Order: sequence, then C-alpha cells, then structure tokens
Amino acid sequence: MTVFEEIVLRQSIMLSGLSFGFLMALIFAVCFCYRGPSKRKTIIKVLTPLAFAVAGYVNFAAPLVVLGLLLSAIGDAFLSREGEKSFLIGLIAFAVAHVLYIAHFLPMASLVELAWFPVVLLVVLALSTERWLIPYTDDMAWPVRVYVLLITVMGCAALGLSGREVAVLGAFAFILSDLILAINLFRLTTASRWLIPSEIALWIFYVLGQAGILIGAGFARPLFSI
Repeated sequence: MTVFEEIVLRQSIMLSGLSFGFLMALIFAVCFCYRGPSKRKTIIKVLTPLAFAVAGYVNFAAPLVVLGLLLSAIGDAFLSREGEKSFLIGLIAFAVAHVLYIAHFLPMASLVELAWFPVVLLVVLALSTERWLIPYTDDMAWPVRVYVLLITVMGCAALGLSGREVAVLGAFAFILSDLILAINLFRLTTASRWLIPSEIALWIFYVLGQAGILIGAGFARPLFSI
C-alpha cells in the first residue's frame, strides 16, 4: 500500500466513523433517548462516542481527545442505567473526560484570545448551581460540585482557542447538555411534559458537543472552520 492509498483509506474510515456515529445518534434520538433503561438503549447510545473515537484514532487525532471520547462512552453506558452507583460511575467517567479535554485545550489556548465576558457568564452560572441545583442533589452534592467546576474550567479553556471556533461551540454545546441533564435529574419530575423534549435536546447538544471538540480541536488542523 502506497502512502497515498493509506491516506485515502484513513480518511475514508474517519468519514465513515463520523457518519456512523451521527446515524446512531439519530436512531437514539428518535427511538431511545426518552425511554427507560434497556440493553439495546445502552448499546445504541455508546456507539456514537465509540464511532467518533475510532474516526479520530485512525486519522491520528490527539490521544487525549480519543481517550476522552472512550471515557464518554463508558459514562454513557453507566448513565443509561438506573441507580445512584451507576450515576456516580458515569459522572466520574465524564469528569475524567473533561480533565483530558482541559489538558488538551490548555496548551493551545491563549489569554490574548480569551473572551472574558463569556468566562464571567460561565463562572456566574457555576456559582448559581449552589442555589438552584445543589440543594436537590442530596448525597451527590460534592461529586456534582466537582463536576460543575470541571466543566466550567473546560469551557474557559475552550474560549482561549484561536481559530478553532467549531471546538468552542462544541465545548459550549457539551456544557448545555450537562445543564439540561442536571435539570432533568434533579429538578424535573417524571410526569413533567418537558421531560421528553429535554431528553431529546440533551442528546442533540451532547452529540454536537463531542463532534465539535473532535472536529474542531482533535487534529493538528480543524477539519473545517467557520
């Protein structure tokens, strides 16, 4: 196999992986995200981050981003199950994924490019969780606090990325999905008419967030820019 043929093969696998991931995401959004736990739901859910991870790996994406996607798949698997233990394991998996994303963003970030107004808004949002979220988390209060801190730092680090607007949008889509998840888990009742729409919105923003981080910051150069 020539170098050119290898490049074409890797590009084809990457595009196929991204396409497969989006297809599984669509199937999950339409058929599973608003339903109760099941093995089929778990399998379909984890296929999206796994497909994105494969797409990145075969085309030499940053190892930290690939590992973040793999940990996100583990987090998805546990969050799709019931019980506080499964939730805690899923939360830890996503927390570590955010640490990896932070570690990847920081060397590329620039204080000169940092937009301070969004940073202030992120910090205010994080501090506000002490009022509208933490009182409803019971024994999970401190794990949730740590997670809120990590996603805030991740968002701030992303804001310093110059020329990688897709990654910045991806990071904030990820944060928005976490915000919706927190509302669903701790504030909405199972009888709420907003539960199904919010579950769908949560999944859409999550997928766009992961894809945005991979496409915008996972490679030496963004796959595309806006």
